[in-house]
Amino acid sequence: MMTTNTQRILDLAAAAPARGGEDLLLLLHEANELYQEGFEVLRRTVTGRFAGLSVGELVAAANAAGMPCDVSQDHAELLLLLALAEWEMTPAAMAYSEMAEDAARRGVSLIPEE
Repeated sequence: MMTTNTQRILDLAAAAPARGGEDLLLLLHEANELYQEGFEVLRRTVTGRFAGLSVGELVAAANAAGMPCDVSQDHAELLLLLALAEWEMTPAAMAYSEMAEDAARRGVSLIPEE
C-alpha cells in the first residue's frame, strides 16, 4: 500500500506531540518537505484551472477566496494566491500548520534562532 503525502503528513502530525528535540525537528523537516510538494502539485493544478482568466477575474476570484489583492499584481502572483487559499484549507496543510505551531511553542522550529 502506498501512503499519500497527505496521509504521511497526518501521521507525522499525530506522532509529533509525543516527540521532542531532535526527533521532533526530524518530523518537521519531513512534514515540511511533503507540505511543499503538495502545495506545488496544487499550484500547478490551480494554474491550469485558472490560466485563461484575466487579471480582473483572478483578482475577483482571489478576493472571494479571502486573499486580498488588486489589479496591480501580475497573473502569476494572483494564481499563487489562489493556490495558497485552496491549499491552506486542505487537511495536510492544516495538520502541518498545527504541528509546526505546537513545535514552536515547545521551542522547536525549522527557522534557526539568531
